[in-house]
Amino acid sequence: MVRPHNNAPISKDGPRVNNEITAAKVRLINEAGDMIGVVTRLEGLKMAQEAGLDLVEVSPNAEPPVCKILDYGKYKYELQKKKGEAKKKQKVIEIKEVQLRPGIDENDFQVKLRAVHRFLQEGDKVKVTMRFRGREVAHHELGMEVLVRIRESVEPTAKVENTPKLEGKQMIMVIAPIAK
Repeated sequence: MVRPHNNAPISKDGPRVNNEITAAKVRLINEAGDMIGVVTRLEGLKMAQEAGLDLVEVSPNAEPPVCKILDYGKYKYELQKKKGEAKKKQKVIEIKEVQLRPGIDENDFQVKLRAVHRFLQEGDKVKVTMRFRGREVAHHELGMEVLVRIRESVEPTAKVENTPKLEGKQMIMVIAPIAK
């Protein structure tokens, strides 16, 4: 393992704490959240030590930097918890696929259509793939009619992101839900 020279800064993510703070003067906030005012770094460290807590630089870009007296371990835990909550609320949009054939029966069409509606309600995009076999490729207008029926039935709740395009032996259309 290669050790950095003593004067090389140690890279660390997160705010500077206690002796890592380099500013000569800091704007201090006590543990109760009250503004103390501008004090020297040493005075801030002394006050934090007396309270049995840490001096944490919460706003390093301010002039002078804003430091708060708090329990650093608890502060890190709270930040981690907030990140976790934000991650839970995040929705990953997936692309679901529904495959059809141009000569699809009405009942089968309704089953596929319900699946499309369900995927859209869950907030996912839907890729509708129309597959042609053999001589069906010569009659791609039949497949287009089926895709138009799907588009018309989802119109109020979704929009067509990619219009139907013929690619080889299949026609593809992408539908996305309209944001609420």
